[in-house]
Amino acid sequence: MSQPAQHVLLIAPVMDALLQRLDAHYTVHRLYQQPDAASWLVENGAQIGAVVTRGDVGVTTAVLENLPQAGVIAIFGVGTDAVDLDYARRRNIAVTITAGALTDDVADLAFGLLLSSARKLCQGDRFVREGRWLQENPALATQVSRKRIGIFGMGNIGRAIARRAAGFDMEIYYTDRQADAALPYRWCEDVLSLAKNSDFFIVAVSGGKESLGIVNRQVFQALPNHALVINIARGSIINEPDLIAALQNGDIAGAGLDVFSQEPKVPAEFIAMDNVVLQPHVASATHETRQRMSNIVFENVDAYFNHRPLPHRIN
Repeated sequence: MSQPAQHVLLIAPVMDALLQRLDAHYTVHRLYQQPDAASWLVENGAQIGAVVTRGDVGVTTAVLENLPQAGVIAIFGVGTDAVDLDYARRRNIAVTITAGALTDDVADLAFGLLLSSARKLCQGDRFVREGRWLQENPALATQVSRKRIGIFGMGNIGRAIARRAAGFDMEIYYTDRQADAALPYRWCEDVLSLAKNSDFFIVAVSGGKESLGIVNRQVFQALPNHALVINIARGSIINEPDLIAALQNGDIAGAGLDVFSQEPKVPAEFIAMDNVVLQPHVASATHETRQRMSNIVFENVDAYFNHRPLPHRIN
C-alpha cells in the first residue's frame, strides 16, 4: 500500500492551537481561503490525504469527489449530519469525531438554558441594570426542582443531562430508538408521548435526515402550555416556523436555544421575544473542552498518516 499524501485539507477555521499543530506536521491547505474553491480542488485535490472540518460545517460530497486519495474526515465536534456517511463508507473514507470531549459542557449549557429560561435570569439581569427594581417588583418565575424533564435523545449528552436533572430531584422521562433497561428513567415510546410528560423538553438527539424537523407543531401542541423547550443539538431538528408560532400563540411558555437552522442567521421573531434565551452555538465553547477536541482531531489525523487504528472512528 502506498503512503498517503501528507496533505490536509481544512474546510473551515478551527482553534489556533490545532491549526498550529497541524501546520507543524503536515502541509495544510485552507479551502475556505481559496477565492475559487472548485478550481483549486480540481487542480490540487488529488494530493489530499486527510480532511479536517467542524461538525457544524461538515464537508460536501462534491468536495470529496475531488479528493481521490482522501482516507479520513476528522470532525471537530460530534455532529455528522453535514457529512454523507453512506458516501464516505462506499469510498472507504473513515470518519472520526470528538466523542466524549464535549459531553459535560453541552449538558451544562442545556441546564444553563433551562435555568435561565425558567428562572428568568436574563430578564432579571436587565431588570436590575435598567433601574426598574427601584420602582417595581420583579416578576415571578418557574420552579425547576421536582418538575418533569423530557429528554429527546439518550446518548452520552442526554444521559449527562439526566444526571444533572437527578440532582434537582426531577422526574426524568426520555425517548430514543429503543428503551434501555439499565436506565432508571421513564421510557416514552415516541416524541409525542414524551412531550405530554414534559414540563421541560430537551432536544439532545443527533441531527440528520431522520430527525429533520421532527420537533414540530404536533409536538408543541402536545406539550403543556407552561412547558419550556431547550435545544442544544441541531437547529434542523426543530421546525422553526412551528416553534415561533407556538411561542406566539402561547402553546408553550418559552425556549432556550443554542442552535438554529440557518446559523448564524437567527429569526427576528426569536430576537424580539422576551421569553426566549438565545446563545450563539457555544455549548462546547470552553477553553478546556476545545483543547481536548483539538487534541482528538490531531490524534486521528496523526493515526491515519502513520497507519495506526483511528481512536475515535465512527464510520
